[in-house]
Amino acid sequence: MAEDPKKYSWFYRNSLTIVFLTLFIGTLIAQAITGHKELNEEILDKGGKEISFGLYLKSGHFLSSTFENFQSEFLQMGMYVLLTVFLRQIGSAESKSMEGEEEVDRTPKPHKNAPWAVNKGGWILRLFSSSLSIAFFLLFLLSWGGHLYGSWQDHNLMQLLEHKPKDNLLTFLAEPTFWFETFQNWQSEFLSVASIVYLTIYLRQKGSPESKPVDAPNMETGK
Repeated sequence: MAEDPKKYSWFYRNSLTIVFLTLFIGTLIAQAITGHKELNEEILDKGGKEISFGLYLKSGHFLSSTFENFQSEFLQMGMYVLLTVFLRQIGSAESKSMEGEEEVDRTPKPHKNAPWAVNKGGWILRLFSSSLSIAFFLLFLLSWGGHLYGSWQDHNLMQLLEHKPKDNLLTFLAEPTFWFETFQNWQSEFLSVASIVYLTIYLRQKGSPESKPVDAPNMETGK
């Protein structure tokens, strides 16, 4: 049954999103300030002139570092959402039960409080039924492209400062730098997912929806 939002204040209803967005904005600003200083130090070391903070926000250094993190997070979440449909981990709070169907597997039925796509039916409903994983993978592709563009621009800036010719995008893509940045982020995200999937078998956090009840048996799968 849907909750009545009027029972709660706007902040309480949205507090989880608000807190994480606030943390995101704060750390993004901190990243920009420290990144600006780091790039200027590197530019000065190579005999160039410092750039302004506004110009830095358009630089490959800032775009690359920002989208490098975004794309790995969106890939992690997209794969997590999709793979938990089919794969299991016995005892994990992050897994569906080992057998049988669950509430999330039920066939959607139109009703007055259902999302409009459910009531519309047809291909719109089929698309909506996979919209979460689709959204994450689209965000991943956009972020991957942003990381590639930013990393390429930053690489060419260093080339100019070292009095070397610029590389075109395909040449840069064939070099190890971009892929090193990419894979080091991917592996950390895959490890973090594996950690929460496995650790929730044996460890608990009272009150968290990401944990099983404290007194639940270790081999009880799901929440």
